[in-house]
Amino acid sequence: MTHDRVERNMIGAYGTWAAGSVLPDPPQLSLRTGRYRDIDRWRTQARERVSELLCMPHSGGIPQATVDREYAHDGLHVEELSWQLPYGPPTQAILLKPENTTGSLPGVIALHDHGGHKFFGKRKITRTSDDQHPLMREHQANHYGDRGWANEIAKRGYVVLVHDAFPFASRRVRPADVDPVVRGATKNVSKDENDAEIVAYNTWAAQHEHVMAKSLFYAGTTWPGVFLAEDQRALDYLCSRDDVDADHVGCCGLSGGGMRTIFLGGMDDRIKAAVCVGLMSTNRDYVLNKCWTHTWMMCVPGLARELDYPELFALRAPLPTMVLNDDEDQLFSLPEMHRADRIVQEVFDIAGAGDRYQCSFYPGPHKFDRDMQEEAFEWIDRWLSASPSCKSGVCDDSR
Repeated sequence: MTHDRVERNMIGAYGTWAAGSVLPDPPQLSLRTGRYRDIDRWRTQARERVSELLCMPHSGGIPQATVDREYAHDGLHVEELSWQLPYGPPTQAILLKPENTTGSLPGVIALHDHGGHKFFGKRKITRTSDDQHPLMREHQANHYGDRGWANEIAKRGYVVLVHDAFPFASRRVRPADVDPVVRGATKNVSKDENDAEIVAYNTWAAQHEHVMAKSLFYAGTTWPGVFLAEDQRALDYLCSRDDVDADHVGCCGLSGGGMRTIFLGGMDDRIKAAVCVGLMSTNRDYVLNKCWTHTWMMCVPGLARELDYPELFALRAPLPTMVLNDDEDQLFSLPEMHRADRIVQEVFDIAGAGDRYQCSFYPGPHKFDRDMQEEAFEWIDRWLSASPSCKSGVCDDSR
């Protein structure tokens, strides 16, 4: 084969080999192989293998959270929380619920995005005061229809938890703690959160991903494994609260939050309804077309031999599952996004739960705008049964 006849892809002449001979379709643990007659047995076996490959670190038990501050804002009761995992700096989180509630409400783990902003985490999808950082005003305007979507779903009658993911915001790597050969001239961001310092930090943190990923691999874990371990601890905490109905908990997120939704929703049945936004395509798309647009945070070595990427989320079947996509999303190829939709639908159909999977495509680039939020919220309402009074913004539910 001559090089001028090779269809252009991310790895040139090796693309056909990598996406063909190396990448199985369907992978060996796929329900689509027809080898599995018992859905529960398939799910158990597949999850065990995924867990082996994730190599999750020990992350402790139910976090002992401290309420650092509580107050009311925009009709919501707000708690600023923190907890200490067995490693790293304390995790900070925001909890939101309608004011003056009694009894227990359904819960939502709201998972923040990557967005190239490692200095920020929970603030990307919340609004807890009228004094919002300018970079977050811009971020929410560009990606979330100019609002904090975690607030909006909380107003519908949910206890919503938004925690900083590894290594974002409170969990970020501080340059001062890093060897000078890696740190370079980058400094810690000062307390006044200067825009220029934050931009410089985010630029450095983007380059540091290569170092972090390699270090995690050498340590015997994976970035998604760390995400899942920490997101499950946040879920533990949410489910332990007296004001949360632990049998009615969901999760949702855009982009990096969508990726975390795939793993948390796919691997933990406590998530009764899950919505992945702007993070759904196939292994083939990543191999040939779009690996360059994605972070090391998605990589689990060896996983593609076991399941295609959409099938990670389909491990939820028959639990209610939604995927929302954007037609002009620059992170994926549209044909492979549609193929991913067909794969998930096929798995749910085989599981006898085709009506519990829903996928929609919206015009425009990578985002989770108001129209998309409305569809996601209605889907979550349908399966988690928020009370009608809470949906209207006034909640006195005693479920």
